[in-house]
Amino acid sequence: QVPLVESGGGLVQAGGSMRLSCAASGDIISIKTMGWYRQGPGKQRELVATITNDGTANYGDSVKGRFTISRDNAKNTVLLQMNSLKPEDTAVYVCTAKDVGLWGYEGVYEYWGQGTQVTVSS
Repeated sequence: QVPLVESGGGLVQAGGSMRLSCAASGDIISIKTMGWYRQGPGKQRELVATITNDGTANYGDSVKGRFTISRDNAKNTVLLQMNSLKPEDTAVYVCTAKDVGLWGYEGVYEYWGQGTQVTVSS
């Protein structure tokens, strides 16, 4: 198992900023992709941003230009800097680690965090 520990989140006013972090731990060899998805009230889960271990980032259309994702491969952590937040960004943000290689295990695995609530007030 690879626990994903998320931090950050909370309440912020529209136009404000917030940073989320997520750290993976365990007998990890490598993690190809880390990132964030979100699910707002009454909405389907959607991509926020992902980043590969070579630094290639991919953003959902609704956050492009406002959010920035980064990672530290040595620490297996991923950060999401969220700027110019809007009420429609209100959601539970969930961290994910995909194509995770583990010592002592064949294949690759996928893990999801518990989620952290982000609420943007108007």
